[in-house]
Amino acid sequence: MKNIRATLVTVWRIASPYFRSEDKWAGRGLLAAVIAIELSLVAIDVLINQWQNRFFNALQERNWDSFVREIGIFTILAFCAIGLAVYQLYLNQWLQIRWRSWMTSHYLGEWLEGPNHYRMQLQGDAADNPDQRMTDDVKLFVERTLEIGIGLLSAIVSLTSFVVILWGLSAAAPLHLFGNEFPIPGYLVWGALVYAIFGTILTQWIGSPLVNLDFEQQQREADFRFNLVRVRENSEQIALMKGEPAERERLMHRFERVISNWYGIMSRTKRLTAFTQSYTQAAIIFPYILVSPAYFANKIQLGGLQQTASAFDSVRRSLSFFVNVYRTLAEWRAVVARLDGFEMSIESSRHLAASPDSVRIAAGKDKAIELQELLVRLPHGAPVVAADALALRDGERTLITGPSGSGKSTLFRAIAGIWPFGGGTVTIPPGATLMMLPQRPYFPIGSLHAAVVYPAEAGAFDIERVRQALVDAGLGELAPRLHEEAHWNRMLSLGEQQRLGVARALLHAPAFLFLDEATASLDEPSEAALYRLLGERLPATTVISIGHRSTLQAFHERQLALVRDGDRFALREGAAQQSL
Repeated sequence: MKNIRATLVTVWRIASPYFRSEDKWAGRGLLAAVIAIELSLVAIDVLINQWQNRFFNALQERNWDSFVREIGIFTILAFCAIGLAVYQLYLNQWLQIRWRSWMTSHYLGEWLEGPNHYRMQLQGDAADNPDQRMTDDVKLFVERTLEIGIGLLSAIVSLTSFVVILWGLSAAAPLHLFGNEFPIPGYLVWGALVYAIFGTILTQWIGSPLVNLDFEQQQREADFRFNLVRVRENSEQIALMKGEPAERERLMHRFERVISNWYGIMSRTKRLTAFTQSYTQAAIIFPYILVSPAYFANKIQLGGLQQTASAFDSVRRSLSFFVNVYRTLAEWRAVVARLDGFEMSIESSRHLAASPDSVRIAAGKDKAIELQELLVRLPHGAPVVAADALALRDGERTLITGPSGSGKSTLFRAIAGIWPFGGGTVTIPPGATLMMLPQRPYFPIGSLHAAVVYPAEAGAFDIERVRQALVDAGLGELAPRLHEEAHWNRMLSLGEQQRLGVARALLHAPAFLFLDEATASLDEPSEAALYRLLGERLPATTVISIGHRSTLQAFHERQLALVRDGDRFALREGAAQQSL
């Protein structure tokens, strides 16, 4: 019960925001319509149950007029049931897609709120494979929540309706055993209750391991899919290193984990299915065994026997709701756990950024970026870089050097506000724009025009201006292809990608441009030409570079270096020659 309550609290926390959102009236209206139709279908079931008594009595009595009349009544009830079932499915699916759309948009907004998505990766917690959370898990959550919720409501209403009918039939057809009559009030209801409790207890005992098995299966499937995507994204490097055998072995190892867990699901499902099928088949004959002695004792007619069996089955199915949907419940609980972990990870990332023990980004009063008592740490707490009372002054081009692994790129991430681990303050001039160009820039899949102007919209820059930026960056041959759509990170060499990154900087003209070895794949003359281009076209931009080439010193007025200081590296002035 504790687990059930915890699951329901989690489900309410995940599901309720939609029904309080801007789409709440449509969602509530569709849900109310689906529920109303379900209640109508239960009412039709009750009417058909009563119809069975009259119909089979007409057959027993060979009453042609009653038979014809009951056929007409059944036709009307059947058409009503068909129409309601069709529109219930239609409205249910309409609610599903609206609910899923809202949840996907909500999760995308939370995940991509600032650098949350990046911090979640750094924490390495329960947020593995966010793509699966926002696709498969959201879809299954909406489908299974409606399926189980509407089904449970139907079971409760059916139980209430048919218990009254079955209680009355228990009096009309008292229990007969060995020729003796035992007037036990509501004995058919108690029989259905005992039968359902017996089935529920055994179902839980047999099927409980399926919850963990389903959760593990989803994780392993997602891990296998993620590694397939990684191979696709890095196919060039794998091909150059002839790493196909190693990748095949790694992928097969992950797929074998999928298979081994699937065998566990198969074994447990086989046992559960064997019991539930036996339970369902036995339920067909069980009410006849209870009531047939009264029928043969002429206490009830054939119609009463059929109505009793039908009502008993309805009560039994309502009480056995847990048994019938156990497999679905196991899958649903696993989905709920995964979405709960995703939400917790988003919240943890948000709290991490706001923690007093993290790097603080503040608005400054001067035109310089100032580092005050800055200490950058790794996620597990080890110190990496320290800097205090240092300013990256407006208009002053600065070169930062240091040995590999000294934390130069991590320092840039902290200044950009995406690396929370550590302490101290980074003050940014009010209204200043920062642009980071890494060694391997990112380009979204789409038109070349959209790739160059990213993260702005394609229409933010005139096409002639974009074409000129490509020509200036040494990519004139790409200028005619601005409308071509492609995966540009695959299509272009790393050197071409770095030139495209420079073209992006020319368009955006940020106040501060951080180049993290952003020209390292180019030869020295090409690199020098791009630095001169940046100086000519972006005279108001402050350039801060990370680089190892001594030739870069000629393009920077100031040099800072990371030098060893105990268990960390310290950013110091005028030590560039030593670090180089």
